Amino acid sequence: MDAGIREGVYPGAALVIGRHDTVLFAKAYGHLTWALKGPAASMNDTFWDLASLTKVVATTPSLMLLVERAQVSLDTPVVRYIPEFNGPGTAAITVRHLLTHTSGLRGTLPLRDAPDSATALRMVFTTTPVVAPGSRMVYSDLNAILLGVIVQRVSGQPLDVFVTREVYVPLGLDQQMLFRPPKRLEPHIAPTGMWHGHPVAGLVNDPNAARLGGVAGHAGLFATANALARFAQFMLGEGSAPRSPRVIKSETVHQFTQVAVAARHGASARTLGWEALPTGEAVSSAGTLLGPRSYGHTGWTGTSLWIDPDRDLFILLLTNRAFDPHTRRSFTKLHEIRGRVADAAARAADASH
Repeated sequence: MDAGIREGVYPGAALVIGRHDTVLFAKAYGHLTWALKGPAASMNDTFWDLASLTKVVATTPSLMLLVERAQVSLDTPVVRYIPEFNGPGTAAITVRHLLTHTSGLRGTLPLRDAPDSATALRMVFTTTPVVAPGSRMVYSDLNAILLGVIVQRVSGQPLDVFVTREVYVPLGLDQQMLFRPPKRLEPHIAPTGMWHGHPVAGLVNDPNAARLGGVAGHAGLFATANALARFAQFMLGEGSAPRSPRVIKSETVHQFTQVAVAARHGASARTLGWEALPTGEAVSSAGTLLGPRSYGHTGWTGTSLWIDPDRDLFILLLTNRAFDPHTRRSFTKLHEIRGRVADAAARAADASH
């Protein structure tokens, strides 16, 4: 972790390794910017822009609840929930296709160019598949954006309101997992960009999520390391965390964390919502030792979470790599660090049993 700072990959980071009922290791590293007199990274006070981790810690648990309550059916066409999603080829796209990234939709769209969020959403609703739905895995932010809209249409509440009330409040995380964090938290947020030479913190780094108003199924969530560690424990606890009421049935967690799409060359295996092993990468962000039932996700800003249910182990690594990296290929270098950390955590966990 220290080497990543020395090599200029990220100025600050937080690492938590734990089991369903205990934290084995937790440490914050470095500072929120490269200024050594600036605020130090902290486990409980620093908020990180989670980027695509939003997909698995906000959007996916919301879908788990709606599926469990029979308000959403995995094999129902998306157009049933979003009538505007009715372009050529979209009738065959189901909720399951969105969750497994097999919808055939392109990876992203330039939503940032839209004049407002309504126009941006219309761009998503009128997009059409580039390959046949169900034919192959193509990772796409559009899938998660559509899932976020399904949550809103079915529950009658925006994604942030629904997931906060139904998941974060029962787990005691509603003050530490936030979309659109208030201005007063800005000094505690790890910046992910620069604007005219000044660090930008608290505005979502993903321009498409920003255009959608800061709340979207694919990005927009900010959280502390301690809060996300508790969320990881909730996943390892199959729907319940220590000292909290059960939020989701264990059968639902099982259903969503089994491999649903096998890996192929250059593309990872997928569960319903999560990435699974093997990741299809030359250097895997999950390292080489995690068990075959492991699942996880990464985020562009420098975030990652891997969960190994066979070891009863989670590895949470949060950085602000996207902020002014002082090295070339910072994303690739972070990948290598993630893998080395995962392997070290697996070895340490095995030795402690």
